Amino acid sequence: MKRVLSLFALLFASGAALSADLRLVAVDAAPKAAGPYSQAVVVDNLVFTAGFTPRDPATGKMVEGDIEAQLNRTLDNVQAVLAGAGCSFKDVVKVTVYMTNLDDFNKMNDAYAKRFGDHKPARTTIQAARLPGNAQLEIDMVARLPK
Repeated sequence: MKRVLSLFALLFASGAALSADLRLVAVDAAPKAAGPYSQAVVVDNLVFTAGFTPRDPATGKMVEGDIEAQLNRTLDNVQAVLAGAGCSFKDVVKVTVYMTNLDDFNKMNDAYAKRFGDHKPARTTIQAARLPGNAQLEIDMVARLPK
């Protein structure tokens, strides 16, 4: 029993320390969170973004158009949040792309490559049955704060 209590105390203390090191990011240049979550969270030197869809931050409406138009609006949204956290695409280490139609993968990939240039973070692309607002894609990222 004493061992369990010691472990609980250690976990509780670690959780308290982590909570103190969290910084929530919110910027006006990206769509406001549509639920009980943050646009991004900074922990130590890492930035974790929420998933972003191609919503226009001014109107809150989905951008119309093909996968390239939706990708560019989505990347604009994530880029704004990363800037609010103090970093940019060059600091991104991991990207997850959720798409409703992987038949659009090559078009998405070409547009994505134009935005990231020579920087090539790790990436996972997953087909999802449905995304919020019937978006064609959703993207989240993990970045590191520059030194």
